[in-house]
Amino acid sequence: MNKVLVAYFSASGTTKKLAIKLASVIGADLHEINPQVPYTSADLNWMDKNSRSSVEMSDKSFRPAIANRVENMDEYDTIFIAFPIWWYVAPTIINSFLEQYNLNNKTIVPLATSGGSGMGSTNNALTPSCPGADLKEGKVFSANTDKNSLKMWAASILSENN
Repeated sequence: MNKVLVAYFSASGTTKKLAIKLASVIGADLHEINPQVPYTSADLNWMDKNSRSSVEMSDKSFRPAIANRVENMDEYDTIFIAFPIWWYVAPTIINSFLEQYNLNNKTIVPLATSGGSGMGSTNNALTPSCPGADLKEGKVFSANTDKNSLKMWAASILSENN
């Protein structure tokens, strides 16, 4: 049986709710990706081209520093990685997270929350950050997605890996 991790970044709490629900229904460990410098409301103002999130997302090579690590990453076979969609992709802190580890032969499964857009070009932006991993197609969920729907979706992915 796969050892599974749900790692998540949640700037406003919405994605956290989804990640906790997913981890509970599939029996996975949970890890919050904490930025070294937490995001403020002003940082997240996407209408301000000078806000922190706007500046970071305009430079796809930018890698925000992370305050914590998964110390036993080598124990996990499958990593569900949850995040909000920013500018039609994962926030660059997700690239920072993935690039900290050797992900060879691991399965990476993106899932996201969004105010209205789909996954956009998320996989294209994440692929270089997880060489050697099997990066699955991601899916957008509402934070209020019911547990059964999450469990069925995750089970279909996990059954592919066994």
